[in-house]
Amino acid sequence: MSEYSFQKLVDLVAELRSEHGCPWDREQTFKSLIPSITEEVEEVVHAIEADDMENLKEELGDVLLNVLLQAQIAKEAGLFEIKDVLAVVSEKIVRRHPHVFGDKKFETSAQVLEEWAKIKKSEK
Repeated sequence: MSEYSFQKLVDLVAELRSEHGCPWDREQTFKSLIPSITEEVEEVVHAIEADDMENLKEELGDVLLNVLLQAQIAKEAGLFEIKDVLAVVSEKIVRRHPHVFGDKKFETSAQVLEEWAKIKKSEK
């Protein structure tokens, strides 16, 4: 298998949407991709339920491709970039796990879920 990186995949998606890329990819919008991402998430669920790890690997890639297409469309519109998505999710992970990245101590999953609910409520 060739060596690919996250950045290489980001670059491939940008190429797909470039003026000399793929006509279908160039035509896509946030909304036109809704059926695709919905289908791919359902296929992830089916692969998990079937314990089919080879298929899961492929379907997770398809979900990631959809995420990157959405982020590329946003970048082209001057809204945000994939690095902004990564920053938001990273900040959320740190904020919602004070028992891992902060000084809180929890012994049980129930305590974690209780704190998670408090944090999530305060964010809304």
